[in-house]
Amino acid sequence: MANGEIKATKPQTYQTLKSKIHRRLIDGMDLANMDLIDKSVLVREIGHALQTLIDEENIPLSQAERESLIVDIQHETFGLGPLEPLLADPDISDILVNRYNQVYIEKFGKLQKVDIMFRDDNHLLQIIDRIVSKVGRRVDESSPYVDARLPDGSRVNAIIHPLTLDGPSLSIRRFGADPLKMTDVLAFGALTRDMAFILENCVRTRLNILISGGTGTGKTTLLNILSEFIPDNERIITVEDSAELQLKQEHVVRLETRPPNIEGRGEVTQRDLVRNCLRMRPDRIIVGEVRGGEALDMLQAMNTGHDGSLSTIHSNSTRDAMSRLETMVLMAGYDLPERAIKEQVASAIQVVLQLARLSTIVMQDIFVFRRTGTAPDGRVLGEFVPTGVRPRFMEKFKVHGIDIPLHLFEGREA
Repeated sequence: MANGEIKATKPQTYQTLKSKIHRRLIDGMDLANMDLIDKSVLVREIGHALQTLIDEENIPLSQAERESLIVDIQHETFGLGPLEPLLADPDISDILVNRYNQVYIEKFGKLQKVDIMFRDDNHLLQIIDRIVSKVGRRVDESSPYVDARLPDGSRVNAIIHPLTLDGPSLSIRRFGADPLKMTDVLAFGALTRDMAFILENCVRTRLNILISGGTGTGKTTLLNILSEFIPDNERIITVEDSAELQLKQEHVVRLETRPPNIEGRGEVTQRDLVRNCLRMRPDRIIVGEVRGGEALDMLQAMNTGHDGSLSTIHSNSTRDAMSRLETMVLMAGYDLPERAIKEQVASAIQVVLQLARLSTIVMQDIFVFRRTGTAPDGRVLGEFVPTGVRPRFMEKFKVHGIDIPLHLFEGREA
């Protein structure tokens, strides 16, 4: 990327030049009439104007550097600035801006730092404000964190001072324009055909399904995939904190929560929406992620004729999912007996799907402390003992001429 080369060698000079030309461009534009001009014509005219402004600066730039500078300034004018080239890459699943000069991406499951930076904290704050204002949200000192979404459905979380110590931070969880289908999952080897057949019929026979898993395990992706099997003649109502589901059916009503306004009023929670959607004659209710008191209303809906509902929950195991669901029911504010809650959960949920990322780093202990007791003065008694595991880095010792006796790693009887 040409602009990456400029920024890598003279980042501050490049940012200063870009900022100066962009400011001159804005000062000379008729902002009031921009919406009346065709986008393609506007881009072309601004490209000519930028060429003139670059010439007037009298700074020697190669043709590649000129083109890179023009593209970057057009991104500043029409898009999301330095984020645009990242958003244009369909293989990037996460964009993580720790601070204005530190940006990471996740690509093909691997986290890596990229040579992208913002001018300063204010520049990053402007981009965040541009994102959240388009969906009627705001971020300022009175509301220093916000969830929003991009036009392509990607989920955005931003948090600023005084909650962050090193400047604004931005996280973007991306969703492909063309959602994965069951055939794609089968091709990846994430499921077998027999499993897919069972899941398809679980949806068609209107079983209530809860998808459980940790962050980034693909809960929303699987929810989208399972929704393929909901018949087109059924009325689907989705309830989400930040809309990210991509259902293909035509008969869908999408509901999204609303945060309180600057006076602290007007908040609409997921529980409000779940209770309201029961009055909207749904055939299927899909709660993007259950996380609070709406769990009680969702379970009651599942138990009173709205079968075939789907939802997701953050948890590390199916047992943990059930435990968390019971805790969320208590968050509804009712003093329900534990037995009644368990019966409600058991009656409502027929299938729990547990997801996990298989890129977990496996670790093994080489030495452990075996406690044998406590001395009269309070000291812990015990000894460090080998576990019997021989570390893989033994070969590196040999390469460096270090001979480690193998008996050092032999385990001892307890």
